[in-house]
Amino acid sequence: MNHLLSEIAACRLCAERFAATCTRHAPRPVVWFDPAARLLVASQAPGMRVHEAGIPFWDRSGDRLRGWLGLDEAGFYDRGKVAILPTSFCFPGYDAKGSDLPPPALCAATWHGRAMALMPNLKLKLLIGGHAQRWHLGDRRAVTEIVRSWRDAPDGVIPLPHPSWRNTAWLKKNPWFEAELVPELQARVRHVLQD
Repeated sequence: MNHLLSEIAACRLCAERFAATCTRHAPRPVVWFDPAARLLVASQAPGMRVHEAGIPFWDRSGDRLRGWLGLDEAGFYDRGKVAILPTSFCFPGYDAKGSDLPPPALCAATWHGRAMALMPNLKLKLLIGGHAQRWHLGDRRAVTEIVRSWRDAPDGVIPLPHPSWRNTAWLKKNPWFEAELVPELQARVRHVLQD
């Protein structure tokens, strides 16, 4: 386990790709998982603030996500309970318009199988955003369709929209998410994390 964590933390596979972005940044993998974890937060990729801090969801998206889950910071960042496995461990950078670039597929293809194999205790997988949903489910439908059909997801899986504040309009347009899915999400999170 420690060997894999060190390998991922030292990864520089995308160095040239990131140097060519508008941010011209170096890779900084944000690695946050442990074999004892019972809850998997499968997300997309770190943003700039997470890249700078080196802590996953250390931004307003994280505040919103923790609210959805009903977890405080201490519970969310307990690696023995919660694993955070993004599709890309590094911030992908911005394009010329200042928009987030997609997570490089090379990251998940290189690391995810090995990381998932080391977490046999996972009871609940939260698939956040389209990239994570496509990777874990192979589902190419729109995020709204996937999240709306959350009751049909495989056992132990809940698809979620990205908690970005850019999705505030989506949340207002889809009130069923906070009225129906979030209470069930919080109940399942409590159940899998109880000692």
